[in-house]
Amino acid sequence: MPAFVHPHLPMATALAVLCACPAAGAGEPVRYAIDPVHTRVLFEIDHAGFSKAIGTVSGSEGSLLFDADDWSTARLDVVVPMQRLDMGDSGWSASVFAPRFLDVKRYPQARFVADRVTRGEGNRGSACGRLTLHGTTRPFCMALALNRIARYPLPPFRRTAGFSATATLKRSDFGMKSWRSLVGDEVLLRIEAELVRRDGDDGKPDSAPTETTAADAEAATTEP
Repeated sequence: MPAFVHPHLPMATALAVLCACPAAGAGEPVRYAIDPVHTRVLFEIDHAGFSKAIGTVSGSEGSLLFDADDWSTARLDVVVPMQRLDMGDSGWSASVFAPRFLDVKRYPQARFVADRVTRGEGNRGSACGRLTLHGTTRPFCMALALNRIARYPLPPFRRTAGFSATATLKRSDFGMKSWRSLVGDEVLLRIEAELVRRDGDDGKPDSAPTETTAADAEAATTEP
């Protein structure tokens, strides 16, 4: 958004104000930080043929370097805290945490590092890299959909990128082979992620609103 310069400022002062405003270079990758509150990993796996067991993991953290006009420059590094896994029942979650499955005491985190992001049709594409899970690292790809990049309409008005992703993996590929006759091997993944723009290398999120976004937010939250 262009900088606002008061019409009564002296020309020299006006030029100084304009020069002090950082230029947003077109086509430059933007660094984002994962919003752990609004990011979820959902998984499902066969449960003895009776149903698909569904669980979620919250609290993921990480960073994304992304240019909406050139996905090939994107880089993603995300850490998933496996101890935050929730099966909807404390006893069931504890059994998944056990050494025969995830063994979260030894392997408390999963990590995905993507160094190849490809854009397909529209806002869809793929992110490929390496997934570390249960102490094993293997090649891994996800199908991506870019949902939206815009300023969030409520304070603190952070510029936000939203993605959806899907993938599949085999737990046996990551050394989890217990109870294969009872628990399925293929795991379906769905990820819903929101990321906020960072101001710089200090990792602090961008939160400075403009007059326009503040007005838009007020209009959006005012009941008719």
